[in-house]
Amino acid sequence: MRTTLRRTVLGLSLAALAATTAACGSATANSGGSGSGATDAAPAASVLDGKGEVSIDFWHAMTGKNGEALQNLADQFNAKNKGRIKVNLQFKNTYDDTLSAYKAALNSGQAPDVVQVYDIGTRFMIDSKSIVPVQSFLDTDKTNAADIQPNIAGYYSVDNKLYSMPFNTSMPLLYLNKTAFEKAGLDPAHPPKTLDEITDAARKLTVKDASGTVTQYGFGAALYGWFLEQWTAVGNQEYCDQGNGRDARGTTVKLATDDHVKLLQWWKKLVDEGLAPKLDSNTTTADNTFTSGKVAMTLESTGSLSGFLKSAEGKFEIATGNYPKINASDNGGPIIGGASLWVVGKGKDDQHKRAAWEFVKFLSEKDSQATWHTSTGYFPISKSALDTDVDKQWVAQRPQFQTAITQLQGTALTKATQGCLLGAMPQARKAAEQAMQAAVLSGTDPKTALQQQEQAMAGPIKDYNASVGG
Repeated sequence: MRTTLRRTVLGLSLAALAATTAACGSATANSGGSGSGATDAAPAASVLDGKGEVSIDFWHAMTGKNGEALQNLADQFNAKNKGRIKVNLQFKNTYDDTLSAYKAALNSGQAPDVVQVYDIGTRFMIDSKSIVPVQSFLDTDKTNAADIQPNIAGYYSVDNKLYSMPFNTSMPLLYLNKTAFEKAGLDPAHPPKTLDEITDAARKLTVKDASGTVTQYGFGAALYGWFLEQWTAVGNQEYCDQGNGRDARGTTVKLATDDHVKLLQWWKKLVDEGLAPKLDSNTTTADNTFTSGKVAMTLESTGSLSGFLKSAEGKFEIATGNYPKINASDNGGPIIGGASLWVVGKGKDDQHKRAAWEFVKFLSEKDSQATWHTSTGYFPISKSALDTDVDKQWVAQRPQFQTAITQLQGTALTKATQGCLLGAMPQARKAAEQAMQAAVLSGTDPKTALQQQEQAMAGPIKDYNASVGG
């Protein structure tokens, strides 16, 4: 079952965000990089020679079986490095809580050696100048990231420099109630590819009882901001300016686009016609609506696949399709989500930096990634992990996942599909959700709803950029 941690939005106030970032130092104002600084230096493996066992702390936000899988990998690493490196896992609750704790720790001098941060915290982590970029270790070791899936490494890279190691990675899919499709005379092997095709299928999939009450809606998904970001990338459009925040620090989030207006008009029409239920931004509610058989198509991440299969067992079969396009001519692809691992440099000696990297490197290796993928359902960051016997067997038992593999490998890496790096990205995602709900649930004109939230983001973005000298 997937974790729900990626759903949350950063809870810190902008004032606290700005203050913490400023305390970490300003980043270069005219580039996407972190600027120079002592934390950029990556020590060689030899710094651990003759130093005894180095103990490092890893802050994470993995719960349930994901947490168990992480503990298993940490135990393997500790056994392999006994007397040299020992990793101590420290659970910090949600992604928001983990990042909040990290920001506080930077000021107190109690930061961990490795920290897991969700995707939309990337800009802050770079700007904090508290980390040693993964690229620095790769350069020191005279190696590269060739085995990492390019589209996964792409999100966490700026100017071809990999800042953190991708870890728990997901991407969105269209999920289908295969049984309902077949009953309606539709072919689940050829799922809808566009909004219009979803509408056509939804009309055939929507079922009413004798009283006219809908017992099965054709489509239903959460009004989740991450999905709006996905549609933008599938259209090969950038979600924020300055090359999606990768040429320089972004100053505007592009919410009020023609495609976004078209999307919300479409969604509202589905609800008005009784082809989709009224769902808000709570993804757990939307997921339960799908697994209960109340809706026949939904949107979710690959991290939900195992949970969906388990919940639907004995009730209906599940099929998957690529994330749908707004327009048939759209030629982009979806963005990855999840979280990555950051090696902390601020206040750390060379032994702790290197020990942290050795653990992060271990987690990225093909066998570790095959174990992680098959234990959790997250997408393996390692290309070679997919070729291991254990991974091949796992995918063979879950052919629905092959859709994700094909979709990822078929998406060209562009600034649009890399995703938007914005210091106020957590707030931007929330703003998108407010616009989506206003238009679909409350009847606000879509263009107006999107413009209002786009304008509302001007202040937070400006404040964040000012706090880091950009």
